[in-house]
Amino acid sequence: MNDIKLALLGSPGAGKSAVLVRFLTRRFIGEYASNANSLYHKRLSIDGRQLNLEVFDPCSENSEARCILEEPVDWADGFVVVYNISDRTSFTTAKNILHQIREARAENCKGELGVPVCLVGNKQDLCHIRQVDEDEGRCLAQENHCNFQEVSAAESFQDIAALFTQLIRQVMEHLKYRADRRRYSGSKSMAKLINNVFGKRRKSV
Repeated sequence: MNDIKLALLGSPGAGKSAVLVRFLTRRFIGEYASNANSLYHKRLSIDGRQLNLEVFDPCSENSEARCILEEPVDWADGFVVVYNISDRTSFTTAKNILHQIREARAENCKGELGVPVCLVGNKQDLCHIRQVDEDEGRCLAQENHCNFQEVSAAESFQDIAALFTQLIRQVMEHLKYRADRRRYSGSKSMAKLINNVFGKRRKSV
């Protein structure tokens, strides 16, 4: 069974926890404030494969601080970054988070920047008081080579389920690519070692 680890990031009031709980339980919880980090677990099946999903939902009270990524950046296989389309400040925070993900991965993960990320514009039901155009979100996602989707945690389970499913599929492909690359690198090293050992023996005969 595969283990998939996701981190959910965003500013206070963006509705990131509501997005997550909608995906995990199909229910809408509304807004609530939490001063603690949360780790959610769920077993699910995607494309016939059984998965153990873990989602880290850190406290977002200090979401603009760099420490937001200290815990999840090395732990997570993928990221969901959420902003509120009716709150320009939350969009700016999302932009900073995406920058931090790139920067932290470059520093800590040997330049591995291909980690799957999905940028989510939440509260689509508040489009009448929209402060962030959909095209702005799409452009930001393109700049950061990540998926993008606008959703309403209050109104729709299907859209949220679709974005998580797509992200999990990308994570599975990414993990497979990394594993294949490690195996290839290891087999090359072993072949080189064998060649060195037996090559020297042949020379000494």
